[in-house]
Amino acid sequence: MGFAGAMAVAMVVDALLGWPSWLFARIGHPVTWLGWLISAIDTAWNRPSDPPAFRRAAGLAGALAVIALSVALGWALQSLLPLGWIQIVLVGVLAWPLVALRSLHDHVAAVANPMRAGDIAAARDAVSRIVGRDPAALDEAGIARAAIESLAENASDGIVAPVFWGALFGLPGILGYKAINTLDSMIGHRSERHEAFGWAAARIDDVANFIPARLTGFLFVLLAPQRSEALSCMTRDARRHRSPNGGWPEAAMAGGLGVRLSGPRIYHGSITNEPWLNEAARDPLAADIDRGLTVYRRTMLLLAGILAILAFA
Repeated sequence: MGFAGAMAVAMVVDALLGWPSWLFARIGHPVTWLGWLISAIDTAWNRPSDPPAFRRAAGLAGALAVIALSVALGWALQSLLPLGWIQIVLVGVLAWPLVALRSLHDHVAAVANPMRAGDIAAARDAVSRIVGRDPAALDEAGIARAAIESLAENASDGIVAPVFWGALFGLPGILGYKAINTLDSMIGHRSERHEAFGWAAARIDDVANFIPARLTGFLFVLLAPQRSEALSCMTRDARRHRSPNGGWPEAAMAGGLGVRLSGPRIYHGSITNEPWLNEAARDPLAADIDRGLTVYRRTMLLLAGILAILAFA
């Protein structure tokens, strides 16, 4: 964990600054740059006229190319930095845009705020920015459920996982992980276009998130209002989730808050019958989003503290 201190720096900088809108307007964001590259490869290499086996091979080659380029860029940048604490601080600053700590908090809070005021239309609009399900079909419980699920899963994908790989390998680790995660979000889903081409991206993402997802779940258990229920729900229901990794933080959050998550939802007019997590519990409300955000903030503080201790050990 030679770069644990750098990841603590990245978390602190992001918590204080986020990614300012004026900066995004001028230069975009590293994830959008990755998105342009992935989109170009998808357009050039993912041809519907090719047989599925060829498209799967092309998807694997494209994914490996994006990951390799990201790791090489991280290694090149890191090799130019002076050694010692100066390197740790500079790696942390360079890693800052890749830790979406504040952005996730603000996007989820933007759902809770109008819900507390009884403005369901505004809450639907806010939740549509962080989930893919049809917002018009969501009642108050559905909105709260979507927001809490997004908070739990993205705490793993957006903060714990990049910080984990960054603490191990520095800039090559965190840039390589963000390439993997962006590939999965763009081409790793089971659509007609990406069933074959995105197969490798989805499998690589599953491997990269295996440890971070379980780590996130256990951190939630430690800091949840109902710790024993969080642990029980996570160990019982995590494997029922459609994702081999997403169920761990989501089930821990469901048990810790005493609400049920997941379950049937509507995408593009079609019902997807997902299994419930903590099925016997009540449906969540706006106040439960706030309670989830409290667990999230405590988890981020604990994670930063652990990284700082590892840095000084």
